[in-house]
Amino acid sequence: MLIAHLREELDRLAGEGLQRRRRVVQMPCGPEQRLAGQQDELLSFCSNDYMGLAQHPVLIQALAEGAQRWGAGSGASHLVSGHMQVHEDLENAFARWQQAHIPQAQGLLFGSGFMANMALMTALGDGNTTILADKLNHASLIDGCRLAKAEVRRYPHGDVQQLERLLQRCSTPVKLIVTDAVFSMDGDIADLPALLRLAEAYDAWLVIDDAHALGVLGAHGHGSLEHFGLHSERLIWMGTLGKAMGVGGAVVVAHETIIDWLVQRARPYIYTTGMPPALAQALLASMVLVESEEGMARRAHLQALIGRLRAGLAALLPAHPHWSLPESSTAIQPLVVGSNAEALRLSAALERAGIWVPAIRPPTVPAGTARLRFTLSAAHTGEQLDRLLGVLNGLLEESREKL
Repeated sequence: MLIAHLREELDRLAGEGLQRRRRVVQMPCGPEQRLAGQQDELLSFCSNDYMGLAQHPVLIQALAEGAQRWGAGSGASHLVSGHMQVHEDLENAFARWQQAHIPQAQGLLFGSGFMANMALMTALGDGNTTILADKLNHASLIDGCRLAKAEVRRYPHGDVQQLERLLQRCSTPVKLIVTDAVFSMDGDIADLPALLRLAEAYDAWLVIDDAHALGVLGAHGHGSLEHFGLHSERLIWMGTLGKAMGVGGAVVVAHETIIDWLVQRARPYIYTTGMPPALAQALLASMVLVESEEGMARRAHLQALIGRLRAGLAALLPAHPHWSLPESSTAIQPLVVGSNAEALRLSAALERAGIWVPAIRPPTVPAGTARLRFTLSAAHTGEQLDRLLGVLNGLLEESREKL
């Protein structure tokens, strides 16, 4: 019965253009990728390796040296015997990065950003709490809210006025405003200064998921807090370490009392084996790179690519008035085409031309907003970007000829 039911549901997803499939990559993360079953490499615009550090030789060497020094695994949770000196050093390093923004800052490592967000929502979201969350927050925050014992109110994406109305009606002792800094499917940046002003005005806390900003935003790559120059005890910051930082895991930085509470009550932290210590060693090296002159040069190159891609995509819109290019100054550049079928068709046509850009469909994005999500990396070259735009223009010319 179960197999038949699931088979029926899978067939339904396939019929609606919503079935997902994994692709087996046979090369290290980078702009050029070879997929299993294919001889030719594809030019990839779908990785979140925004700074191009995933196969940087400095990180590879640090990872290898970390394994030689600390072994392959930590062997236990951080609260048993799995918290090693290199973990402590990494937590302290991230606390120093954010100490200009969060008084008495302390860091706490997690195995992934999903786990960190689940921990924040469930440990802080008790029966005395209201969580006020942006409707386009990441799935990890949404799932964390579902598991929390708090009352949850979602406000329309970026609607600060509606958020204030919700805060005015909120009567619980604790209030958490929860938002992505850079939204993963649209690439836009939350108005964090406005959200912090509301947090201060209404005695609330601001929880920020900086997954797509860490390493990229800010003069030194410290993320959205540096980008906006924010400073408040009310900030609770989560950074994912598997995107621009090039490795894996996540870190939460907040006032030391909040971190101590997470250690006592955050089940995704308490009951999980600690991060492999070699990853922590590699992340320490990544932090140095991100802050260095090389890191600054990579961010500048990335910004140049973003401007170039947006100009090229905008030039396609007059021929397709039902397409749209949402406002985004980040490495995430979505081309919204509408239907699932159209997104799948374009993605397949690009792949036949040697370019890998997956179609993003519901439930990841709202119904009717299926899209191609182009993600740029500092490892991309201008020539590779021109190749992408040339292929897209060629596809449009073919469409016109068929009409």
